[in-house]
Amino acid sequence: MAKAYLIARIRVHDKDGFETFKQMSTPLISEYGGRLLARNPDVDILEGNQQGLVVLLEFDSMDEARRFYFSDGYTAAKLVREQASEADLILVEGV
Repeated sequence: MAKAYLIARIRVHDKDGFETFKQMSTPLISEYGGRLLARNPDVDILEGNQQGLVVLLEFDSMDEARRFYFSDGYTAAKLVREQASEADLILVEGV
């Protein structure tokens, strides 16, 4: 079974609110079998002009990743994130 990756570019405009989101969402990642592979605002942009924090999560499957994203806990955390930042998120299956 192929792994799944949630990739996010997040532009934070409320640091305190985003801290609350991190506190809410971090335990949920491991609860749903995910692993945080990267969380870093300092990236080398080789092409394009996207700015912001990059987050890379790995899950054992697309089903696990979707269970995480659509869980009640993450839905609540997402509401906090949406107040504190703008984000682009994608979910992709590995090879």
